[in-house]
Amino acid sequence: MIAPMSGASEAQAFRDLNVEWITAYFELEQSDLDLLNDPERVVIEPGGQVYLAHCEGKTVGGVALMAYGSGTYKIAKMAVTPEYRGRGIGRQLMMHAVEEARALGACKLFLASSRSLVSAIGLYESVGFERLSPDEWPFPRFARADVFMQMSV
Repeated sequence: MIAPMSGASEAQAFRDLNVEWITAYFELEQSDLDLLNDPERVVIEPGGQVYLAHCEGKTVGGVALMAYGSGTYKIAKMAVTPEYRGRGIGRQLMMHAVEEARALGACKLFLASSRSLVSAIGLYESVGFERLSPDEWPFPRFARADVFMQMSV
């Protein structure tokens, strides 16, 4: 089941999921911490949402849909805890975020990733994201990001 984040315990679960995967491959950056420490202020108040996947009574995945005005949104901080990977939860989260963006009037969706995250990039391409050149990326960058993508919705 996928539902919008509600309450401090779910915000902590979203933070924990992301710290888990980011620190497994990379280093946390200040912009990660800004979002993960206060998703209400950084994601929800500007018009976005955090969606969480629940399975067997646990929060097992999450994704942020960030609003930037003029029909522009960015998918960020998609995570699935390791023991639940390979069950289609990431795809469900991504599809849910895309559908919610459409419902909010999105024209363009963006996301950034790393070429070392081969499975994630395959997922993004399979749902319709296309690669951009780095100079087409309209947002601040993470040090780990070297793949930039967009989707028209």
